[in-house]
Amino acid sequence: MSKVAKNNVVTKKIGLLLGDEEDWPSTLEALARRFLKPIRRGRKHYAFALERVRIHPFRLDAPTSYDLVIDRLAWWHTNPREWLKKAAMVNGTYLINNPFTFQSMEKHTAYCVMIRLGLHIPETWLIPPKEGPPSEKYRRTAERYHDLFDLPAIAAGIGYPLFMKPFDGGGWRGVSFIRDVHDLMSSYDASGTMIMHLQKGIDFDVFVRSLGIGPQVISLQYDPTQPLHARYRVAHDFLDARSGREARAITKIINAVFRWEFNSCEALLKGGTLWPIDFANACPDIALTSLHYYFPWAIKSLLAWSLFCAVTEREPRVTMDLEKYFKVADSDRSYEEKLDAYERMADKYFDTERFEAFRAKELQGLDEAMWELVASPEFARILENTVQSTFPPHEHEHFTAHYKGLMQHWLEAERVQAAAP
Repeated sequence: MSKVAKNNVVTKKIGLLLGDEEDWPSTLEALARRFLKPIRRGRKHYAFALERVRIHPFRLDAPTSYDLVIDRLAWWHTNPREWLKKAAMVNGTYLINNPFTFQSMEKHTAYCVMIRLGLHIPETWLIPPKEGPPSEKYRRTAERYHDLFDLPAIAAGIGYPLFMKPFDGGGWRGVSFIRDVHDLMSSYDASGTMIMHLQKGIDFDVFVRSLGIGPQVISLQYDPTQPLHARYRVAHDFLDARSGREARAITKIINAVFRWEFNSCEALLKGGTLWPIDFANACPDIALTSLHYYFPWAIKSLLAWSLFCAVTEREPRVTMDLEKYFKVADSDRSYEEKLDAYERMADKYFDTERFEAFRAKELQGLDEAMWELVASPEFARILENTVQSTFPPHEHEHFTAHYKGLMQHWLEAERVQAAAP
């Protein structure tokens, strides 16, 4: 944990818990080298160190040197997830994200909570698994208590098209688009032992994917039918002011409710109604090759929120506080009034006003440092290495030029905006 030197310099150590990605951690580390300097708070000066977390056996009462850990791995790997829990419970380490609520509040429960809060969740059914475990005990239980059901009748009642997806899914695992009874039965037969959701498909006008990091939210136009590098569109003003505010507020509210501080929320806009459809993403996509134009925003936001949490010694919030949200949900307020009330609670949770003041005062120059980094040979190497590890050799030249063009476009737009009166 924090080391305090004689001159009142407190060093905060930020750990990066990573999978095989190199793009965003290399960029975050490069930005930190360019930007970080001690921050004075009262009589203390806070310095920072970034380090990639190693995975190894650990004693449950062992100390740790990490004050804060940014997690992009633990949802998929149990060993580091359990180390994170130990670090939070035994050592008081601040975690971005919360492995406790991501494990207990899977997509199914998240839907249920947001239905209670009055959000426009598409009609969704939970379907018992096609196959159970191969045990005599299960067979007898199913024979005694499981009701037979008419799946085509349920689907017809919801109305086609539909989506069938695991109740605890992620990364589009096991997701099927259902056009008719044939698709329905084929997908159900293939689902095996997985418990599936059957959800009404929305014929949307706009697909919105919002990325939330602490109280910072950016809403982007998304096209899931495109290859990964083309799904995020560089588009502005694709939402009117009301829908844009609603998309950002819903993302912030969901994240505050579940204590998720690094998460994405997918929503569909149809006829002025915003339908959240997927919002429990413990490992939100922030790859350079996916986010491209919006990648610098994610890196800056991740560093800003981490520094705020570290310097202000923000208290870790492991447990949820649903009752106050349910109290508003169960009131006779309108949808808009409830959304306002939820957002106020979310802003209180994230300490939004204090964060914005911290960013404005203590993180001056962060934008400029990101501009310098994106224009540097160091970032060009990160980009080239990312392209070479993502695309086949015959596409390297094309995609290197493609992404460099997008980054140059971002850089010019940022500087124009900064120069505007």
